[in-house]
Amino acid sequence: MPKIYRRQFLFLSAAGAVTASVASSALGQSNRTPFKSQVSLPKLHTSNHGSLELDLEASSRPVSLGGKRAYLFSYNGQLPAPRLEARPGDTVRIHFTNNLTQPTNLHYHGLHVTPTGNADNPFLEIPPGESLTYKFTIPKNHRSGTYWYHPHHHGYVAEQVFGGLAGLFIIRGELDEIPEIKAAKEEFLVLQDFALDGSGRIQSPNHMAIMMGREGQILTVNGQVNPKYGIPSGGLLRLRLLNASPSRFYRLSLENHPLYLIATDGGALGNLVEREELLLAPGERAEVLVRGEREPKQYRLLNLPYDRGGMGMMGGGMMGDGMGMMGSSQMMRSSQTNPQVLATLTYRGSVSTLPLPQKLIPVETLPEPRTVRRFELSMAMAPGMGMSFTFNGKAFDPNKINTQVQVNTVEDWELVNVDPDRMDHPFHLHVNPFQVISRNGKPEPDRAWKDTVLVRGGETVRIRVPFRDFLGKTVYHCHILDHEDLGMMGVLDIQAPT
Repeated sequence: MPKIYRRQFLFLSAAGAVTASVASSALGQSNRTPFKSQVSLPKLHTSNHGSLELDLEASSRPVSLGGKRAYLFSYNGQLPAPRLEARPGDTVRIHFTNNLTQPTNLHYHGLHVTPTGNADNPFLEIPPGESLTYKFTIPKNHRSGTYWYHPHHHGYVAEQVFGGLAGLFIIRGELDEIPEIKAAKEEFLVLQDFALDGSGRIQSPNHMAIMMGREGQILTVNGQVNPKYGIPSGGLLRLRLLNASPSRFYRLSLENHPLYLIATDGGALGNLVEREELLLAPGERAEVLVRGEREPKQYRLLNLPYDRGGMGMMGGGMMGDGMGMMGSSQMMRSSQTNPQVLATLTYRGSVSTLPLPQKLIPVETLPEPRTVRRFELSMAMAPGMGMSFTFNGKAFDPNKINTQVQVNTVEDWELVNVDPDRMDHPFHLHVNPFQVISRNGKPEPDRAWKDTVLVRGGETVRIRVPFRDFLGKTVYHCHILDHEDLGMMGVLDIQAPT
């Protein structure tokens, strides 16, 4: 195991304590005067005449969260971060300033843009107090969809995302122009969880929480606890959903309402799919339609119990029960048995009945690949080195290339979860979206475009990846972000044909 992972493990063990210390100091200062939240509601930045340009600052500041005082990370003082909207062909310029006490950077999760230079480059480092202008062009044939941005500096990712750094990046396009969808009311729901101690400080994760993936007891939608949303009788509501938590899974259900799935991570489905519930692993997005066809009253959007596995070798797992991150419950498998309320849907007024769309956007059929690769997802323990998570037994080393591919080719990747404790691992690939072909040899019925796919304990998931347009180095990793920080990431080099 590379020596970097001994340092990495020791760093992560101490990172939470450092965060708590910084938060304690800042909140102690804020106690001297009456507390006033410095966080405003997210602003919208849209492209104009082919250009999206804005200033973006990462910083720490006191906020009001779920009725409690907290000290979180934010972009431009907003929780969640400003929503960005652009169109295919637009040029994006983000003048980014890092006013955190840690190095950071930006990842444009799901966007098909270049991984080199000052674009979607996960190897960039922006030290505290320094600035960088990100610049890239969105391809003219880019699919419309729900994408997002968040930090991606290795070793700090879980802490910074758990602290609140996440924002939507919407690409507008042909899905938005379908008449039934265009007529629907649109809401954006960023799902995040936070852990605060009794003093409102960011709760320090112990070793068990880090190895399982940290979770918090405060569940929020757009920085609010149980916000209210409206739908008219007869109307349609379009919900764009983002799981921006570093580890928590959301198994979503809307009381007495089916969810009509119209898009996943990488864009639209060919036809809408009716679901009674919807599971979002960390990093995943979905777009659903809700029909206002029930008795006019209030209905709850629920997070149903979900067991994502645990550390059996440690005596039953290390996942919390949703009530905190530091107690004895951390040494148990998930014991959440009751639904958790995320938001409330209220009927308001009425409109002429709007129909559901009959057709969406055809999904391209990819050619059969010439190359099939196997990636085993697991964890490892080395004497004196602590725990790491691996692909094919190797932990992340930024100086080594794990996988080489050629641009303008299509490959199948078999993702095999051999984790001895059967923990779920959501797999994320940068730059190039893919289609899920099969699970455990059984064909997937809906070959939607994805960039994050859940690989449950013991599962084999086959994905088909077209490597298009862009050369250079990027990464793939587990999107339980503590697992990424602990080594479950590989370097991919996309090369020109030889």
